[in-house]
Amino acid sequence: MCLRWTIGGIARQYGAMSLLLAILTTIGWHPAAATAIEAVNVTPERVTVRFDDYVANASAFVLDGPDRIAIDVSGARAGDGGDAAGPIRTVRQGQYDPETARIVLDLARPAIFQNGRFSEDGRAFTLDIRPASSIAFASAASAGRASFFPPMAFRARPPSGRGELTVRLPRATAPGTAPLPTIQGPTGRPLVVIDAGHGGHDPGAISPHGGRREKDATLAIAIATRDALLQSGRVRVALTRSDDRFLVLEERYEIARRLGAELFISIHADSAENRDARGATIYTLSEVASDRESESLARRENSADVINGVDLGGADEDVRSILIDLTQRETMNISSRFANLLYRDARQTFPFTGDYHRFAGFVVLKAPDMPSILLETGYLTNEADVERLFSREGQRNIARGLTRAIETHFARGLTGTR
Repeated sequence: MCLRWTIGGIARQYGAMSLLLAILTTIGWHPAAATAIEAVNVTPERVTVRFDDYVANASAFVLDGPDRIAIDVSGARAGDGGDAAGPIRTVRQGQYDPETARIVLDLARPAIFQNGRFSEDGRAFTLDIRPASSIAFASAASAGRASFFPPMAFRARPPSGRGELTVRLPRATAPGTAPLPTIQGPTGRPLVVIDAGHGGHDPGAISPHGGRREKDATLAIAIATRDALLQSGRVRVALTRSDDRFLVLEERYEIARRLGAELFISIHADSAENRDARGATIYTLSEVASDRESESLARRENSADVINGVDLGGADEDVRSILIDLTQRETMNISSRFANLLYRDARQTFPFTGDYHRFAGFVVLKAPDMPSILLETGYLTNEADVERLFSREGQRNIARGLTRAIETHFARGLTGTR
């Protein structure tokens, strides 16, 4: 998944950016040297990549023939391999392109990764490794790329030195202060918020078939889904973005929470090394990511009406943690039920992968009291999927499947805990 470049301090796309980049190219400007990979530390259960400065993002994917796990780090310069341990036989590093360092973990036996995460200062990336069966490994190899991003406080290293230019951009609008989008639909109906992934300076995945951009497909699908929902009149709907603008990840689900949404759906499109990989995949929050987010929220939330209208201000930390944990686990259960419902109701209108429901710690899924899914609508590396995702008919088919599932979800009373 190529979701998700985040820079703290930038929350909107500015129209002059393309002109600025054209001018910089004309005068021969070159970016500053990339962040160096200082070390790759490997234990039997974990790989930790350390940097000497900030990076843009990281992604990981599984390859077979021979069996490998690859980690791409955007904005990094490759180092000198690393020590191996456990299922990892050797560690190799190379420069995949001028802006991307690739770390290849050659496997002595099948293993897969999970729970990718950056450290709080953004200068280390950790990937958990666990042994896998041949079937599980083959499934992971066909699943494509998973992307991970530093925390919101991440900031890019400014260029410095002769022939370079520093451009100061306005500060981001903090989540919770930006204007809210318009809610459309009949008063009193349940509210679903549709999030079109990427946008603005973040194009998302770019297809090798014609250079199509993920951000354009996600926006078109989100708009088509909104229109289909409004035509049915059974729910209210809002879009996190209705044009080509950039939103930081936390801002997306905070918009939905501030609106009081009872369901949040983030739309994306995937990419994979395997060009035959195709079809949609539904992601819900993983158990490990849920626990970590619950602990963090319990530590920082002390005000009234944080969760489900319950005043947690007078409770001690252990009680707050338990209440938030119970709420989020119920939210995760509802999210998983909706994922299965979506597959059942939509598989006749657009194709899914064989392993259609997966779990991950995506930032946009971490609202503790709002059922949320991330829908990868297809693979931009697959020519048939590209044609489907960028055609009006294909977009309407996805919208029809989503609409059917959303209406069934609310008709059954499977609402969240808000």
